[in-house]
Amino acid sequence: MDIKIAPSILSADFCNLQSDLEAVKSADLIHVDVMDAHFVPNLTIGAPVVKRIAQVSPLPLDVHLMIDSPDVFALDYAFENVESITFHLKPAQAPIRLARRIREKGIKACCALNPAVGLEGLLGILEEFDSVLIMSVEPGFGGQKFLASQLSKLARLKKEIKDRGLNTKIEIDGGINKETIGLACRAGADIVVAGSAIYGERDRAQAIKELREIAERA
Repeated sequence: MDIKIAPSILSADFCNLQSDLEAVKSADLIHVDVMDAHFVPNLTIGAPVVKRIAQVSPLPLDVHLMIDSPDVFALDYAFENVESITFHLKPAQAPIRLARRIREKGIKACCALNPAVGLEGLLGILEEFDSVLIMSVEPGFGGQKFLASQLSKLARLKKEIKDRGLNTKIEIDGGINKETIGLACRAGADIVVAGSAIYGERDRAQAIKELREIAERA
């Protein structure tokens, strides 16, 4: 199974960000968390910084919008070298329209579900999304403990995708490390976001290699 690894720059050194991007070029995507201090209690970066990251990144960006008004702001992140834009389903006013507008820009449209948000509001519109991001921590801060309770949600979603013959991918984000990545991939994850498990290691390429090997075995 071809598992994609997406290092999260939330755990990178923002004073040396370009070198930290180069250090993980053996991965598949760069995961960029945009937080507005409203939808989540943290504040990170906005569109101008993401645009510059996209210009210098050796890998395509996977932009995760943890913001209150994705309908208004999501397309502000539709830059060249952005592969996907993820918005949270709950604050979106018109998720189908937003997903289609993102796709019109040639970018993959993805939606995210917080741990307490079930699949019920998603299943009826699942075909509108290229991927679904399952949060395995409460969003807002890196370094949190993996919520194993989300594995059943992931597995149920994987079965639904398979039964309906869809090509929708499943991404998981939160608490991923060498102990948890196998659990996530066995449950059906296709794309795995890892922050401190990569950037907390001196040899980032080796950390990616080890995570990929565990994921592939799973």
